Parts: sequence; C-alpha cells; structure tokens
Amino acid sequence: MPHVQAAVIGSGFIGPVHVEALRRAGVAVVGILDADLPRSQEAAARLQLPRAYADLEELLDDEAVHAVHIAVPNRLHYDMAKRALARGKHVMCEKPLAMNSRESAELVQLAARSGRAAGVNYNIRYYPICLEIAAQIRSGQWGRVYHVTGSYVQDWLFHDTDFNWRVLGAEGGALRAVADIGTHWLDLIQSITALEVEAVCADLQTVYPVRRRPTGIVETFSGKTAAPAATEPVDVDTEDYGCVMLQFAGGARGCLHVSQVTAGRKNCLRFEIAGSERSVAWNSEVPNELWIGQRDAPNQLLLRDPALLSESTRRFVSYPGGHNEGFPDTFKQCFRDFYQYIEAGDFAAPPTFPTFADGHREITLCEAILESHRQQHWVTVERNQS
Repeated sequence: MPHVQAAVIGSGFIGPVHVEALRRAGVAVVGILDADLPRSQEAAARLQLPRAYADLEELLDDEAVHAVHIAVPNRLHYDMAKRALARGKHVMCEKPLAMNSRESAELVQLAARSGRAAGVNYNIRYYPICLEIAAQIRSGQWGRVYHVTGSYVQDWLFHDTDFNWRVLGAEGGALRAVADIGTHWLDLIQSITALEVEAVCADLQTVYPVRRRPTGIVETFSGKTAAPAATEPVDVDTEDYGCVMLQFAGGARGCLHVSQVTAGRKNCLRFEIAGSERSVAWNSEVPNELWIGQRDAPNQLLLRDPALLSESTRRFVSYPGGHNEGFPDTFKQCFRDFYQYIEAGDFAAPPTFPTFADGHREITLCEAILESHRQQHWVTVERNQS
C-alpha cells in the first residue's frame, strides 16, 4: 500500500505502537504530532520519522497525509477526529471515540457523509483465536449462546503513587477502568457472538479516592519502574474496579469484571462462552491457545496454526503454528484491515474493521453502566442516538 500514507498524533505509550504497526503493515508514516513542536521533534527523531508537526492544522495541511491516527488523551479525540474528517482524511482513533454519546453520534454521522474510512482501534478483535471463535459461532458450531463470563484485569495502578491522566475524569471521562479496558472486552464479545448488549447492572469501586501524583511527567505503565521522588495528593473521581451484569439480545446473559489494581495481572483479558453445543475459553496472556469444552466428548486445546483455522481467519495470521503472535500483531492486523479497505476504494461497502459506529456503541454502553452504578439498578442501553 505505498501510496496511502499516515501521520500519528501522540507519542506516549500507544502512539509509537501505532507507528511500529503501521510500518509492519506496509503503510508509510510521514510524521508525528505531539503537544508542541519540541516534543514532536523529539518523537520524530526517536521514531525516525521524516517530519514533526507544530500543530494539528499543519498536519492537516500536509497533502502527503491521507490518514490520521489519533493516540492522545480522550478529551481530544472528538475535536481531532471531526477536524480530520472535515479535511478529507481517513481516521483511525484510539478508544473511546469521544467523551460522550452526543459527540460520538455526531462523529458517526460525519464519517458517513465524509466518504472516508473511520475506525476505532479495538485491536483485540484481531487475535487470530478470537477471529476463529467468531467464524465458528457464525457457522453454527456452538449452537445458541447461553452466557458469557470474563474479565480484564491489570496492576499498573496498584499503588496509590501510581498515576496517569486517565484517573482524572476531566481528562479521560467519568469512567476509567470500564472505559479504558472494559470496552475492549465488551467490543470483543459483541463482535465474536454478534449479540448486542441490551441492559446492564453495574457496581463500581474507587480503591484510592486520593492518589499521590508524582510531580514529574508519568507515561502510561511507566510509574511502576521506579518510586517517585516527590508527590502531591490528587482527588480521584474514577473507578479502579467494576463489575457489570449483562443482558444480550436474544436472551443470553453475561458478567464482566474489570480491575486496574489486581496485583500480578499485567494485562489479562479472559472470557468463557457457554453455548448449547460446547463452550470455549480464552486468555490474552496465552493468546495462541483456545480451550474447547464438551459434555459428551474429550475437551480440546486448539493451537493457533493457520492450517487448523477457518479460511476467513487465515488472512489475519502471519506466521506458522508454533511461531506465536501477540499484542503488537493485533495492531498490525487491525491496520492492515483498515488500509486494505481504503485501497479497495469502495467506501459504500460494509467495513470489516471496527468503525465509528462501534465506538459510539461502546460509549452508549459506558453511559448506561455509569447510570446503573449511580442508580443501583438495571438500565437499558440506548440504541437510537446515532
């Protein structure tokens, strides 16, 4: 894909992941933008990119940029995505797409009118085993889905001195653990099962109402490498833990818990799907194995091997069986899907990648989860805002 070129906004934890994955996907990255020109220049030099942008307008003026990747704090997503679409750029945005469903619904409409590809980076969909489960469910091998249980847990905010902009509602939104990692689980399960969540019942917990913020800059996941020399107290208005019961369309049920204060769990997403024919279980920290449970036959362990996977899954597998693929590969495969759609040139065709509509769906889910926690009862998920 040599003639489709991208620029990345943001050089913290996830921006460089985008740069690396784009290069591996065969997409040229022509430049990067950070908070100001000196930081953009430092990032460009570190990542060996040809151009550093002073501001968003300069990036959007660059005719060499056909697609923009947004990897900055959540409060900036809406405005940047809106401006990029208005200037005729394709957009790949980190989740959440916006700070509320009013903004995300507007972005869905703008994307539909733009004639451009507009995606949200729900990269976890692109683990080959997850794609294989989806293919098998669509083929009817699992029968009817009875229920889904699972979790997404981490420990990078385990200490009260662990700090990041995400803990502040003004920067990341009123939800944190649910919005930051829980939405990955919710998107994944809905994409695998093709079932929509219709209602939720949630309970959230803030373990540290006050955290001690280091006086210097702290990037995501970097706070645990060394104890901060100096701190200041900061009130926290977002959750460290959440538990959500789910009702799916068609009658299936589910339960999810998320935590960013579970010691020893670095980045662990798990789920188990119980169907009328068999069940499956998967763990992102062992991403190349799928456990298959059966009542009347021996259980099975399927290893990620393109020779053993469905035809629809094989195009998202780059290496033979036994040559493990993991977290960085999911970004590459997501971006390959996105840019292959752009290359095809038919923007009226159904997208195969996670879209702005998917991002909007997750925000409406988050709003229902937050309302359920505040009201302490079941809440129906709104579906008429886009």
